[in-house]
Amino acid sequence: MFQKSKFSSSIEYIIVGLGNPGKQYENTRHNCGFMAIERLAEKENCKINKIRFKSTTGECTIAGHKCLLMKPSTYMNLSGQAVVEAMNFYKIPPENVIIMFDDISLDVGRLRIRRSGSDGGQNGVKNIIYLSGSDKFPRVKIGIGKKPHPEYDLKDWVLSRFSKEDMKLLDEVLDKAADSASLIVQDKTDLAMQRYN
Repeated sequence: MFQKSKFSSSIEYIIVGLGNPGKQYENTRHNCGFMAIERLAEKENCKINKIRFKSTTGECTIAGHKCLLMKPSTYMNLSGQAVVEAMNFYKIPPENVIIMFDDISLDVGRLRIRRSGSDGGQNGVKNIIYLSGSDKFPRVKIGIGKKPHPEYDLKDWVLSRFSKEDMKLLDEVLDKAADSASLIVQDKTDLAMQRYN
């Protein structure tokens, strides 16, 4: 379905941070993907300020590869609408779409890089897999910690904010998330996994 023609576009990779738009969601657990993409943009000196593909986007060159950075503004559960629109426009295969997002099965301060896989219960990823028809996306999962107790409402948990202590751990892990996205773009996914998993 996604045949990449040599001349179809200058964009080679799409790097997506998942989250919810709006002030009320800033710095919540569910917005780790947004934070990671912002950190990557900062490191690569890239502005994410254009509105395209139902997202705020920016273009930059990472290790010689032209990349589109995306923060979907569709809200988490409809992230696939934005991602698939950009994939179709640039004819980018799933293997060249890197998704960064929060994961409740990992402790804060932990990172897990995968070449592909299931949605793991993450609704944004679920929607991307559903609308694209593929699960072959490289992904960078950022730990947000599990619910404090089983009765705690999951939605309330993922939309809660980090403690000061957790923010320190998160700050370090956002650097690692940005670095791992850069390694994946260079076809060094194995190295990223060895270094940060």
